[in-house]
Amino acid sequence: MDNKAGIRRHFLEGKTIIVAGGGLSGSAFVVGLRRLWNPAWKSPTIHIYDRDSEEASAQRETYTLSLAGYDATGGLLAMRKLGLLDQTLNKAVSGLDGAGAFKIWGPDWKEHISFRHKPFEGLPASSIRIPRKDVRQVLHDGFGPADAVEWGTKCISAQRLEDGRIRVEVMRGAPGQETITEEECDVLIAADGASSKLRAYLRPDDKLDFAGAVLRGGISRFDGPLPKPLDQDWGFMLSGTGVSCFFSPVDKNSLVWTVGQLEDTQVPPLDLEDAEQVKAVINRGLELGSELQEPFRTIVAHTDPKTTLSINARDKKPFAHEKVDELPVVFIGDSNHAVSPFSGYGANLALADACDLAEQLCKGNSLREAISAYDKLAMPRAMRILKGSRARLTAGHSTGIQYWVFWLMLVVGKFMGWVMGKKMT
Repeated sequence: MDNKAGIRRHFLEGKTIIVAGGGLSGSAFVVGLRRLWNPAWKSPTIHIYDRDSEEASAQRETYTLSLAGYDATGGLLAMRKLGLLDQTLNKAVSGLDGAGAFKIWGPDWKEHISFRHKPFEGLPASSIRIPRKDVRQVLHDGFGPADAVEWGTKCISAQRLEDGRIRVEVMRGAPGQETITEEECDVLIAADGASSKLRAYLRPDDKLDFAGAVLRGGISRFDGPLPKPLDQDWGFMLSGTGVSCFFSPVDKNSLVWTVGQLEDTQVPPLDLEDAEQVKAVINRGLELGSELQEPFRTIVAHTDPKTTLSINARDKKPFAHEKVDELPVVFIGDSNHAVSPFSGYGANLALADACDLAEQLCKGNSLREAISAYDKLAMPRAMRILKGSRARLTAGHSTGIQYWVFWLMLVVGKFMGWVMGKKMT
């Protein structure tokens, strides 16, 4: 639509957008929309709510994640599109200047395969490890002057009004002292994570699926440098006994370790205030990793009890926004298509979703057109990562002949990557 001066009008001009979730996807969406917005248009008002307190969020996000830079779906490309690549690289703990790579080790720490892809479109690295809290902070530093996260605030329901807008129930306050208010917006971005309150309300049958594995571990802290090769490298140790272990540096004096195993039933939530529960998780990790050689036991012995984790691997398939005209709510990141920790790609999907959604909204002539274009990008990408994650989860915990077939596939894949010039070394 054009105004009398012939300037194209945008369907979101002067509108109100609520973003439920101040994590990676929600924050990156805000940065992307502000960056791509035509200054000739009147800016929308954006409210960003996060259910955690700022302190709880900082404590929960002490682990690192991988941001990929070897294809168009990676988080490093997304951060470059957002104009935040340099700030992101400055926070990397491994993966720059040829130092550090993703490895697969045997139980004796013998390196079997090292993956070092060719960076995509001039990116400076094919993959980095970076603390999640630092990625979030880089994104928040990229907000516009009027943007800020309101902590301790969550969106619990959404309903369409007669005029097409949305009434959102918003809960604020500490447990036992909550207050609920009703707020209105024109578009609601649901970026509230895998256990999305909004998805539970609007799509009650669209739940997480148990992927058949449990992850136990924590963050180990050392007074001095980390044991080699974990001072730079990260990756999986495969035992052939049905147990895998993931290791990654967090900073110069701490690393995260997790032991994974296929299990038939899910474990109950871990109460970090219960010392006996915490001890039982750590001991179970030691038991499962009994075939892994030192420094495995030393690493586990240095676990900070406050960081202990016991996680059920859960995921869910992506879905399209077929009725966005009826209820303008858009689900992005884990709220739409959660992947298990075994994928190692959830943050990349979240950042790619956010960039694509912001771009399509700015380019589109209507909300329906923009979201349709967005779904065509996001759904196949998420489905591909989900299928690959499930396959790797099963293969990585295989035993016997299946274990050796998996190794053969890795070796052949590495060789073919070298032949085709992809530089997997």
